[in-house]
Amino acid sequence: MSTERKVAIVTGASQGIGAGIVQAFRDRNCRVVATSRAIKPATDADIVTVAGDVGAANTAENVFKAALERFGRVDTLVNNAGIFMAKPFTAYTQDDYASYISTNVTGFFNMTRRALELMSKQGHGHVVTITTSLVDQPMSSVPAALASLTKGALNAATRALAIEYARTGIRVNAVSPGIIKTPMHPAEAHQALAALHPIGRMGEISDIVDAVLYLDGAGFVTGEVLHVDGGQAAGHHTP
Repeated sequence: MSTERKVAIVTGASQGIGAGIVQAFRDRNCRVVATSRAIKPATDADIVTVAGDVGAANTAENVFKAALERFGRVDTLVNNAGIFMAKPFTAYTQDDYASYISTNVTGFFNMTRRALELMSKQGHGHVVTITTSLVDQPMSSVPAALASLTKGALNAATRALAIEYARTGIRVNAVSPGIIKTPMHPAEAHQALAALHPIGRMGEISDIVDAVLYLDGAGFVTGEVLHVDGGQAAGHHTP
């Protein structure tokens, strides 16, 4: 078993940003453990897939067991799994709240705790989490307070963990996207969504992938919440 090639775990890996991150790591000859609720078996020998709900504790256990049994190490964890539902705050249901907490917060906790335990033994590692720029710049046209509640917690935890683990060889960062062209957004909505960004367009999956790869290689960067949002976090553009 080679111990030289990097190994990345990616959650929410079956489509969209997660699938793009998996492919980018493979393009750089890294090995990958990819997980999501309904992920298909991989045909690539350097990708292991683990199906499971990221909010369930046994999913993290299964993912890290697979990583160690197959590859012997974990260098990077990408916490990409997340849910997003835009609706007025009083329209959220108890089930909506439970889903948000399970996927966005409990999933982060389960995966990151396992990663930090292992990386502490290794003496190196990187955790990067995908959040949202709505945390810093809410928009009345996109009411999504539960996204801010949960993803804002992840931004705060990113900074806290970066400091807690700063002298262990482990870095902890986040990428804070604007609205990205993924299967989540129908094509007929793209023009309206593009207008929500000062730069005048939606983000591409590659924009987020590039940010993750930058942070993964930036050895002097930790505790950073990197906004990749077409200027949303900076303020408003009035035509």
